[in-house]
Amino acid sequence: MNYKSSPFYLLLFYVSLSFAQTTIKDAQTNYPVSYATVSFNNGNGLFANDEGQFTFTKKLYPDIDSLYISALGFKDLKVATANLPETLLMHTEVNALDEVFITAKIDRKFKVEDIKPYLDDEYHHCWLPTIESEIAVFFNNPDESLKKITKVHFPITLESKDWDKRKRSNADKKPFSTLFKVKFYNNENGLPGKEIILRTIVFRATEKDGDKFTLDVSDEDIFIPKSGVFVSLQVLGYTDDKGKLLSNKKYKEIKSNYGSIIKIPTNFRPLLPFTDKISGHKTYIKRVFVNENNWTLFERGNNFQSTLLQSGLNNYGIGLTFNVYKD
Repeated sequence: MNYKSSPFYLLLFYVSLSFAQTTIKDAQTNYPVSYATVSFNNGNGLFANDEGQFTFTKKLYPDIDSLYISALGFKDLKVATANLPETLLMHTEVNALDEVFITAKIDRKFKVEDIKPYLDDEYHHCWLPTIESEIAVFFNNPDESLKKITKVHFPITLESKDWDKRKRSNADKKPFSTLFKVKFYNNENGLPGKEIILRTIVFRATEKDGDKFTLDVSDEDIFIPKSGVFVSLQVLGYTDDKGKLLSNKKYKEIKSNYGSIIKIPTNFRPLLPFTDKISGHKTYIKRVFVNENNWTLFERGNNFQSTLLQSGLNNYGIGLTFNVYKD
């Protein structure tokens, strides 16, 4: 169908979405809860946008009867999908707020150090992002010096429009506009633990950013704990040209040979290159829409069916820039 010549169908589509939209708000302030996680308790789910809105209908998700909603700093919320209200209220998690503290401005000399990202444009060396997976990379703290993270460098792989020209640096690249969420965790017994900052950080990446996206977090006062820090990345979905998260369906339904419906998570671009140049195993994975989800080290033998591990590509090579303060 040519939508340019069918404005009536466009209007119907827009109206149907508007009536199916639900908004998540802070019960105390009535402000929207941005980018809340909406889990279906079956390994799938979606995210609210920056205005706390998400689209859910029984036509889109006929087999889902309950939603499990979570957001940083709020108590988890469970709600039935039957007669889903237009507004959902979330209440502040008191224990989380008790951990917030104000850091005095540090007026000391420092030197800038870098951990460079590992870039790779080879398609077969890449992780295909899906919204049900979050990737975390561990950075140890080698000494007692105070260190503040100022920038995070995320490697991304650009794909050529013409496969035969994929190795040419000047080849035209496939366009994308994708929203990511970034988190920082402390080290809790060798796994990502509590989040270090109680604020949601997102960024939009496009093919115009090149083979890495540099996120400036110098205003966030993120100091590396003595036991090290985990930096994580999670794809939220595609955006429009203004950076607003689109409400696309996040998985495909495929009918098996036995007649059952299998849900396959949708892959989003850009691809994330993995590397074998980092010693040891520093990358952890979890499925964010499964209740009580747990982090798992990305290595062979941990129930990962991945060609990356078969090729020895066991780490996502995030880079960091940080200030090392002098005594």
